[in-house]
Amino acid sequence: MKKLILLVFTIAGLAMFASCEDNVGPTLSTNIEPPSFTNAPSGDSFVLTEETSDEVVLELEWSKPGVGFRAAANYVVEIAEAGTEFADPFTLAQTSSNSLTMTVGDLNSKMLTAGYPANVASDVEIRIKTEINDDVDVLYSEAVSLTVSPFYIEINYPEIYVPGGYQSASGYGNDWTPEDAPPLTSLEDNGQYEGYVNVANANELKFTEERSWDVNYGDDGADGTLEQNAANIQVTAGYYKINVNLNTLTYTMLNTTWGVIGDATPGGWGADTDMTYDPVEKTWSVDMSLSAGEMKFRANDAWDLDYGDNEGDGFLDQGGGNIAVPASGNYTVILNLGEAPYTYELIQN
Repeated sequence: MKKLILLVFTIAGLAMFASCEDNVGPTLSTNIEPPSFTNAPSGDSFVLTEETSDEVVLELEWSKPGVGFRAAANYVVEIAEAGTEFADPFTLAQTSSNSLTMTVGDLNSKMLTAGYPANVASDVEIRIKTEINDDVDVLYSEAVSLTVSPFYIEINYPEIYVPGGYQSASGYGNDWTPEDAPPLTSLEDNGQYEGYVNVANANELKFTEERSWDVNYGDDGADGTLEQNAANIQVTAGYYKINVNLNTLTYTMLNTTWGVIGDATPGGWGADTDMTYDPVEKTWSVDMSLSAGEMKFRANDAWDLDYGDNEGDGFLDQGGGNIAVPASGNYTVILNLGEAPYTYELIQN
């Protein structure tokens, strides 16, 4: 009888062991295979034109990653300047499919939004970033190289607005009117907005998502944190660089004055030549003698915030390259921070 009982327990134990083996969850492969392109125009060159905006220009396909079990994946198609090893990638698209088709118009808008200059051939690389779950490291495909020349279009960037009691005195229409308020712009469409706003007198302001009061933000604690329908934000007079992050509901406001500096200017690289703000034109300007050489714009006589021009195309880049002054002469120098993307002019008199 004891032998029979022992045999029953042994069989039950084996059954339980087998059951446990059957219910073991998915295990990560020791030979993980990242996605790889199966169809991509590596080495091709594209000159994008407005006339062909609706035509398909980019068709990408890639293999699914091999991780040892079936899993849904999120694919991020990234683009970056060639040779930078994706130090500053820009997202072309996100998809759960292992393919992507883009029209000329779509690719052109993405190229311009990412900061690539119009009518200039830019060498870029594209790769696939794959996200599965917290237990699997992010996987990357090998990159493919392309040369793309986008065409110039006026891009409608996402905006929020800055209504307040300062508007009338500052040249922005009626006080507390979102319809007239200056915009803050998200150049990368990532929930982070910035812009410059002139506040002519000590006053109050708020932020709105549209040109209406339907969704508005203030600051109940005056601590740099935004809340919906909260208290007005107190501000002294000044010309402010405003940054708003709607992802974290935070904001900053930096009071600025602007000047020109460089070996092309009278003060060289050691001293700024101050500019004057025009509330009607909403630009900074100065008439000055320039020598053939280089210059930049900087705020508050310091290098914490400055603008140059990486491409020589008249559009400003924060911390960008020096701006070339081709010939000596008297110039009207204009800095336009009224709406992003920011621009400048050197007009020889």
